[in-house]
Amino acid sequence: MKLSAIAIRNFRRLEDVSIDIEEKETIFVGPNNSGKTSATAIFRCFLGGREFRIYDFSVARMADFEKFVESGNPADLPQISLDLWFTIDPNTIAFGRVFTLLPSLSDFTRVGFRLSYGIDDAKKLREQYFAAYPLTDGTRSKTLFQYLATDNNLARHSLVRYASLEEKAVEGSVVEVVATPLEPEEGKRLVRNLVRVEFVDAQRNINDDDSSRSNRLSAAFAAYYRKNLEQADQAAEAHKVIDENNRQLTGHYKTQFAPLIGLIAGLGVPSVNDRELRIISSLSPETALRGNTELLYVDPGRKHELPELYNGLGFKNLIYMAIQARHFHSQWLMTAESRPLCLLIFIEEPEVHLHAQVQQTFIANIWSVIDQSAKDAKQPDLVPQLVVTTHSSHILDAVDFEKVRYFQRCHLTGEEAHEGIRNASAVRSLRAFRPEADVIDGATISPEQALAFLKRYLRLTHCDLFFADAAILVEGAVEKLLMPSMIETSAKRLRTTYLTVLEVGGAYAHRFEGLLAYLRIPYLIITDLDSVVPTGYPSACRADVTGARTSNASLKSLCGKETVADLIAMSQAEKIVVAKDRCVAFQMDVKVSENGVNLAMRPRTLEEAIAYENFARIRSKAISIGIDIPAALPDAYQALYDRIRSENFKKTDFAMSLLAGTADWNVPAYIAEGLEWLELRLCGPAPEPSNSSAVPPSIVTGEV
Repeated sequence: MKLSAIAIRNFRRLEDVSIDIEEKETIFVGPNNSGKTSATAIFRCFLGGREFRIYDFSVARMADFEKFVESGNPADLPQISLDLWFTIDPNTIAFGRVFTLLPSLSDFTRVGFRLSYGIDDAKKLREQYFAAYPLTDGTRSKTLFQYLATDNNLARHSLVRYASLEEKAVEGSVVEVVATPLEPEEGKRLVRNLVRVEFVDAQRNINDDDSSRSNRLSAAFAAYYRKNLEQADQAAEAHKVIDENNRQLTGHYKTQFAPLIGLIAGLGVPSVNDRELRIISSLSPETALRGNTELLYVDPGRKHELPELYNGLGFKNLIYMAIQARHFHSQWLMTAESRPLCLLIFIEEPEVHLHAQVQQTFIANIWSVIDQSAKDAKQPDLVPQLVVTTHSSHILDAVDFEKVRYFQRCHLTGEEAHEGIRNASAVRSLRAFRPEADVIDGATISPEQALAFLKRYLRLTHCDLFFADAAILVEGAVEKLLMPSMIETSAKRLRTTYLTVLEVGGAYAHRFEGLLAYLRIPYLIITDLDSVVPTGYPSACRADVTGARTSNASLKSLCGKETVADLIAMSQAEKIVVAKDRCVAFQMDVKVSENGVNLAMRPRTLEEAIAYENFARIRSKAISIGIDIPAALPDAYQALYDRIRSENFKKTDFAMSLLAGTADWNVPAYIAEGLEWLELRLCGPAPEPSNSSAVPPSIVTGEV
């Protein structure tokens, strides 16, 4: 039996979410404070022994407590609930146990179970609250919420309720979930039989001492031995011949720990450049019966041994996680009676102290080595399900796209979009994502091809898209190099946000439209006009050529325009699609004035835009472009275009010279406008400038 889906309501940020769970490993990703930890914490509360606190109720439900004070209606009181949905094969032995547990089922392949937490006796709660805080001048000194937050009052007045769930068709394709309440003792018995949850915490506190907050690997190995492995018989003479027994026990440990050491080796530890792991016995007469062990690092060539503290935290972290996962699995397998039908292991932030390659090795191999341990135990069907929460783009890189569950910060139900703090979260399964077909330059891109492209791109670029507040899609390396400096100049407040800059080129930016809209991530596309001649082979031309077309597939797809003139005619408002949280930025005419002569220069690329926007600096050679500029303005326009188009012009070198130089330079207006839109979108309206003399004039005036 496998857990296939969960539904969480009214718990912290998770106001109302559903999450489908993979048979093997599921990856929870998302920005900081997006609800990933909450999705694991609710399992701790219902199944792991942690007590609920009043602050575990979602922000949207806080006012319900005061509503209940006024109405006295128990229906006004909120409840936290966790629905567990399991799939089961009717042909397995486990099916018989489930049918015995829930004999009223009509669907024999899907089992549902609900745990809910709320107030037990609403009338009693109201009476005791009124007695503790009577009305004084029409008010009470503490709200009901504050009352439940103190002196264990919430726990005294609350309980967990249980119900079996069943899905029934109502009208057509509409499915209704029907809950059948269960007696408390019966509910506890059922949930113990259905699922066991274990946790490998993010704060593992692995160290080399024996302080109460630290976990020594030697102690972890010793605990694993005592709980999971065959114990050695201790003869009476062990107290007389300690050295001999130590020798024998070391051999015994070598045999017993071989599978676990093999599991760790399957995660890439030790590598070819690391010392081997060896468990030795360090018995004394007083501790001979307690399975004492120490961990050594051994150089097999020199036979040189080093104690545990002589290795890094990343190495220890990886080994500790392997021990914990194997321990939980072994304990589940060894449960003699009424073994829970499903084991769920949560691994939080496995990337702690691990460099990129080890992160990828861990996530790529952890399930396979546990699967192998089940086969070694001759129980190949008894494998756990893993849920991994992570902030690591490297881990994300090593897992299948479909296994990712993206947690996105959003507003509470009923709140107006784009305003105020986002106190809730939504969860989106990438298994459910399906891009739409597209037609670019007469070529049809099928949904399957679009999805395959996104998977390849995200895998090749170590993309941190799933951890960002917003995305900026750019043409190439030059835009990416200059972006921090352009943000510093044009939209300083973006420095406090988490952005990902993706190099996608003009041919591919539109391919991300479906994914970014699905994830609800705001995004800015900065791309080029890429002007080509009006007829014939689409060779490049100056962007002001009459009738010039664009060869930029993204502009044609997103803006629906084919000619440069039509694109230039678009207003800033037309470049923003609020429904898709998107802004498209591309080059605009640059008015250049010199010696009384005015000329509109139309750039087709970023480098041209920088040159035209900084024409006076180019002329004075404060910014070098590698040629002398003709005196006449029209000739200078053509010379700049030809130089930037030439094979000898190195775009990356030009960008680096801007960053390394001492001269200020103007950010192209089209990029500044795009960044200002994104700043407003993420940060809201800029605060009014202060008149206080304590504020530096450059900040008051907005000068750079």
